[in-house]
Amino acid sequence: MSALPVTPALQSRLPNVGTTIFTVMSALAAEKGAVNLGQGFPDFGCDPRLTGAVTDAMNAGHNQYPPMAGIPALRQAISSKIESLYGRRYDEGSEITITAGATQAIITVVLAVVHPGDEVIVLEPCYDSYVPNIELAGGVVVRVPLTPGTFRPDFGKIAAAMSPRTRAIIINTPHNPSATVWTREEMLQLQELLAPTNVLLISDEVYEHMVFDAPQRRHHSAAEFAGLAARSFIVSSFGKTYHVTGWKVGFVAAPAPLSAEFRKVHQFNVFTVNTPVQHALASYMADPAPYLNLPAFYQRKRDLFREGLKNTRFKLLPSEGSYFQCVDISAVSDLSEAEFCKWLTTEIGVAAIPLSAFYGNGFDQRVVRFCFAKKDETLQTALQRLARL
Repeated sequence: MSALPVTPALQSRLPNVGTTIFTVMSALAAEKGAVNLGQGFPDFGCDPRLTGAVTDAMNAGHNQYPPMAGIPALRQAISSKIESLYGRRYDEGSEITITAGATQAIITVVLAVVHPGDEVIVLEPCYDSYVPNIELAGGVVVRVPLTPGTFRPDFGKIAAAMSPRTRAIIINTPHNPSATVWTREEMLQLQELLAPTNVLLISDEVYEHMVFDAPQRRHHSAAEFAGLAARSFIVSSFGKTYHVTGWKVGFVAAPAPLSAEFRKVHQFNVFTVNTPVQHALASYMADPAPYLNLPAFYQRKRDLFREGLKNTRFKLLPSEGSYFQCVDISAVSDLSEAEFCKWLTTEIGVAAIPLSAFYGNGFDQRVVRFCFAKKDETLQTALQRLARL
């Protein structure tokens, strides 16, 4: 008599990872018919010229593997854009790589540079992929909190967290979830702090084109600063910029020696990226207006949303960039952030995300995050419901 089939037991590489809060809240929003201002993606379409360009590329026969690093025309367009905005020229042949979105870009950087036992500093609250990426590489996560309330970097704490084993630090500006934008002075402080070290910088700049209240505020890329650019992997996202998050296309810009190591891993985890979409993006980027006009596009939505929130008891935190708005719930509820978000979704019909989900220890400061990358009518519906508060 043969033995019954047995599925071998596994020792998890990520034993502490379960279902993300984004999945939980989106599922609850769908179940309750709530307006989903939790997960960060638009509910409106992209420019029809862009989808038309994809169709044109497919019809032109661009349907087979492109070069591993990405098609030359797209890398050239990215190089020109970075130079025009930030004043630094990256060689399109050796220093720019097209990726399957920013999340793939970040894990590929981490796998390329972090060895078992290396320490990587993350600034909390932080995007939820950073920590698992470091753990998969065998690295040691070193958590440094941004200043509660303002979410500004505390360079004293960052300096204290650095050690001879520090391999990299990950920063994110404009910041998810807090919507803060690093100033030029803060970038210069980071440059000064890292100057005497061999620490690499992973600069997550996916919201680079969503910075508000110009001209007094703008995005300061790591590319602008010679001392940072020389040690940086700069990550950005076409999905965020062009309202096509489901396309999962981004890029990494880094000095040639760093890019060479990045590509060694890239070629074996995705090899390359969707061909017709790359051709479409290269063509679409010939017109800079869509990304140059993006700050005004989202600032109008931010202002509409903030004006409506004045009719609630929420305390509005600054929204300097990205497409997020954080609010303090202290005057509204005594519930924890997570329980409040579940209550808000179920009873009020609007989904939000607790900031505690972005901290390793679940730090609760009575703040939740809304996403305003939505149609005006979606935002108005949400505001009508939130007015009950």
